[in-house]
Amino acid sequence: MQDGRRKIVVLGGSSGMGLATVRLLAEAGHALVATGRDPARLAAALQPLPGDLRGEAFDATDRAQLDAFFGRLGVFDDLVVALSGGEGGGPFRGLDLAALERGFAAKFWPHVQAAQAALPALRAGGSITFLTSVSARMANPGTAGLAAINGAIEAMVPVLARELAPLRVNAVAPGVVDTPWWDARGAEAKDAVFRQQAQALPVGRVGRPEEVAQAVAFLVGNGFTTGTVIACDGGLHLL
Repeated sequence: MQDGRRKIVVLGGSSGMGLATVRLLAEAGHALVATGRDPARLAAALQPLPGDLRGEAFDATDRAQLDAFFGRLGVFDDLVVALSGGEGGGPFRGLDLAALERGFAAKFWPHVQAAQAALPALRAGGSITFLTSVSARMANPGTAGLAAINGAIEAMVPVLARELAPLRVNAVAPGVVDTPWWDARGAEAKDAVFRQQAQALPVGRVGRPEEVAQAVAFLVGNGFTTGTVIACDGGLHLL
């Protein structure tokens, strides 16, 4: 777009880190298309935000719906894939492999399908940014399944950066961030994890969604960065 404005798509932009990314990039003057599965939730999330943005509600795990979305979108500059899963964690001896398979279906495959479906509409000098997780780079007992899901995405980043050039491909790997994702665990469990993390992390606290959004915005805007995974985790990967 002219005057430095970019047309940016954020898949999974109705809450958490995806919504924070939409807000930050819209405030910077870019044109945003945010997606989510629930039309009412998406509309409510976007309604108070400023700038040039619109929402599209559909199931991003469905390849046919992805193809239809990108087919009607027209040429755009940057894709941010902030789709999230929730299954696949737990000690390996008793790991529910069906849950791990659902975890791959909820996160790995949608990331890959979204990137592939977007290619015909993505501008050659644009970018793809995935949101993975620091679990991909930690030897943390009980997270082998999560490491596999996120590590599979991250392993593709440098390969795609070369194969799809001049399109840039990067990822942000968040640590423990205070988002609605944690609410499903219950307030007591969430508070316990956050207290433990605040004591253990070098920065002394858990992350905020807008901090992850800042890392995403850097990768979207920096034309000299590709094939890179940025850890935005408060130092969790150092433990």
